[in-house]
Amino acid sequence: MGNSSHHLSALLIGFAATAAAGICQAAESPDQTGAAIKRGEYLATAADCGACHTAPGGKPFAGGLAIATPLGTIYTTNITPSVDFGLGRYSEEEFSRALRRGVRRDGANLYPAMPYTSYAKFTEEDAHALYLYFTQAVKPVEQRAPPTELPFPMNIRMSMIGWNLLFRDTTAFVPDPQQSAEWNRGAYLVQGAAHCSTCHTSRGFLMLEETSRALSGAQVGPWYAPNITSDPVSGIGRWSKEELVAYLRTGHLSGKAQAAGSMGDAVEHSFQYLVAADLDAIATYVKDVPPVHDPADQVSRFSAGQMSSGLAASRGREAIRSDSESDPTGAELFQGNCTSCHQAEAQGSKDGYYPSLFSNSATGAKNATNLIATILYGVDRTTSRGQAFMPGFGGRTTDANALSDRNIVALANYVLARYGAAGTTITEQQVAEARRGGPSSPLLALARGGMATAAVVVFLGIGLAIARRRKRAA
Repeated sequence: MGNSSHHLSALLIGFAATAAAGICQAAESPDQTGAAIKRGEYLATAADCGACHTAPGGKPFAGGLAIATPLGTIYTTNITPSVDFGLGRYSEEEFSRALRRGVRRDGANLYPAMPYTSYAKFTEEDAHALYLYFTQAVKPVEQRAPPTELPFPMNIRMSMIGWNLLFRDTTAFVPDPQQSAEWNRGAYLVQGAAHCSTCHTSRGFLMLEETSRALSGAQVGPWYAPNITSDPVSGIGRWSKEELVAYLRTGHLSGKAQAAGSMGDAVEHSFQYLVAADLDAIATYVKDVPPVHDPADQVSRFSAGQMSSGLAASRGREAIRSDSESDPTGAELFQGNCTSCHQAEAQGSKDGYYPSLFSNSATGAKNATNLIATILYGVDRTTSRGQAFMPGFGGRTTDANALSDRNIVALANYVLARYGAAGTTITEQQVAEARRGGPSSPLLALARGGMATAAVVVFLGIGLAIARRRKRAA
């Protein structure tokens, strides 16, 4: 994306819906169309479309990224203007319906892994700008994305009709006249394009967002999107607006947090490219989100732990052997795998590239999900400040070392006890679950059980009706 002042100023034109929103593409002048395409490019970046619709090593927007969900793996679709495999046959009305209603051109329903429930907030004008960008500026990729094949009965897309009738909110964003223009701009981005609630708001039994606990934290695959409400202990209420802006732009805030997983992707592909006014607006709105407190949180996850070293306790003992039948201790695993970067007392590197392991949200949270995921999958995000990289230890070909579930339990519990949320412990079951991609939903088993029960009831009903008919005939 270009960074010239002319380009950025053009991108911000037309936030509020105007009379021009109803003008069809053919009626626009070339300059109007060009400005709309630029705005569409910016909105696609704000919506982080590329992060989901681009597979690792794949072509932009060609789809194929595997997204782990509690109900199975969903593959993202090709949204380039390819006629055979993408959006090439979509009219603007069909595009808007898919974007804001979750209904494809062929009438099939999208799964809400595509955040159409948030994109419903887009104004007509911004939906039009996105359509122009994807159909006129994005290069077509003639490639079919892998089909999504969820297990029965979730593979029946018609079931989404009932879900949408119950839970889909199709209301476009309406500015709050009691709030400032900056607050409203932030609300529009957070609720709409940035779709923050998709990750940071927990979901109920039927996978709907629990709006009473908006942005108070939720599981996202093997990661946990933490509480970002204004609560000073459970959330980020003690962050300044400037700190939140810095975190969104870089993914790093010394002594507090580092972005990884899907948040790392959001920083790398989306937030770092937003103009300063929009990041300020997002921070203004998020800082005003009603606080949601977790009674289990006695101290902030950003202030737990302290600098210390367990090296003296293990120095002089027998070296760790690869052929040893006994498992290494957490202290031994820490010294062998972590101290070269995070230092012997876990204080991190002097330049801050490698963060301290105390006063760190991944180790200080009572929910240790992100510590487990970080050890398994590492950190890899690139911003204007450069690449932030930590190798994983889950056994992938790019990992520094392969640790077993038992090893990770020993290492993580050592780190928690010494540098983080003391009293919190993890189990091998939790590590195995994160290695599989995160917890699954009981909804699948219950849906199957419900269908089986219904089938039995129908079968028994038919049998009873036949028996009664034979009795009358006799």
